[in-house]
Amino acid sequence: MKLKHALVGLMALAMVGTVQAQEFNFPSDPAMEAKAREYNAAYVDYMKSEQFVEATKPLHWLLVNVPKLNESIYINGVTIYHGAAGKTTDAAQKRVYQDSVMKVYELRKANYDNEPKWIENKAYYGYQYFREDKTKLAEAIGYYDRAFEVNGSINPAYTAAYFDLVRRHYLLNKAYTAEQVLDIHSKISKLLDEAEAQGKDVTTPKSNVEALLVAMELINCDFIEKTLGPRLAADPTNMVVAQQIFKYSVQYKCLQLPAFLSALEVIDNANPTFATSQVRAMRYMQAREYDKAQPVLEKALTLAENDAQKAEIHMDLARVHGQAGRKSAARSAAQEAAKLDPSRVSEAYTLIGQLYMMSFNDCKGGESRAKDSSVYIAAYNAFQKAGNSEGMRDARARFPSKEELFTEGKMAGETISTGCWIGETVTLATRD
Repeated sequence: MKLKHALVGLMALAMVGTVQAQEFNFPSDPAMEAKAREYNAAYVDYMKSEQFVEATKPLHWLLVNVPKLNESIYINGVTIYHGAAGKTTDAAQKRVYQDSVMKVYELRKANYDNEPKWIENKAYYGYQYFREDKTKLAEAIGYYDRAFEVNGSINPAYTAAYFDLVRRHYLLNKAYTAEQVLDIHSKISKLLDEAEAQGKDVTTPKSNVEALLVAMELINCDFIEKTLGPRLAADPTNMVVAQQIFKYSVQYKCLQLPAFLSALEVIDNANPTFATSQVRAMRYMQAREYDKAQPVLEKALTLAENDAQKAEIHMDLARVHGQAGRKSAARSAAQEAAKLDPSRVSEAYTLIGQLYMMSFNDCKGGESRAKDSSVYIAAYNAFQKAGNSEGMRDARARFPSKEELFTEGKMAGETISTGCWIGETVTLATRD
């Protein structure tokens, strides 16, 4: 039902032609001229009084006998045959009138050769008349395809009608593969994006087109991985397929797919943005491929637009450095993140505290319990700056005891250098 409502607006489009200000080419034969003038006046009178069925008879004579009388007979002819179709309740006769609308357009092309002016109107009537007839869907789609061919594009307002025909043809006639449907959808999406970039409001057609795609139940994670993924693998330069995989993976929450990462790599290599580089690095980090993540994060840093984004990347770099054992670099990156974005102070100094906690075995000399335990005091200070009470408790539990300090001739309150890569001077304290 929602889908029907989404398409209601399509049926409200008005197809109004403009009668050409041309001279009438009446026949040179006096009898034919008289008849042409009579029938031209008659069909116009019938049309003005909305007697469309009656108007078809003199109009038909004009179309057959004086096809170059004036372009107005074709412009008005669409109005008359469309109006006649609306007047009759007989299904067969209604189809005759509807087919006559299409025929009028063909005759107009043959006699005036200005198809770009009206091909979209013809496509609209094709949608209105034939969308419920599975045998006529190919014909109706052909009118929109012709509009693309002639004008290079179509009015954004008609995109949902066009895609609805494609949807019906796919479901009723199996006329397309799923990949072909998505290619058509991509063409429409590109058209709408371009129109939006030009300042046009395409909210409604965009919404309708997406509603149609969702209604088809065409896409899921399995389809993305097993159908679109191999297409990209076969042609890694295919940006259209890469964009499809990226878009649908995000839309259908399939971000863990290998195909998504492949598409992301293609897109990020060709046209990197902060978002693509950041997400790409995140995927590498999730896979513990830190050597791949680091250069991508460094690239993302150059693409960041504000301090908050830079801080986010510095935190990711801190994690990468930490996982690679580059603790000093990890600390520097975390400190930079905290400096750029105060809201990351807790996160940054928690990471630093954890780095210190993990450094005991690397830094201990085994000669002084006070000195070896000083890394835990440094960790405590970092956790305190982070406001991490749990970390503070864990670090304090590893402080030296009063007895251990006494044995070494030291006491709480004295300062001591941690040495090692930490290189901080801390104030001795005890756990008891």
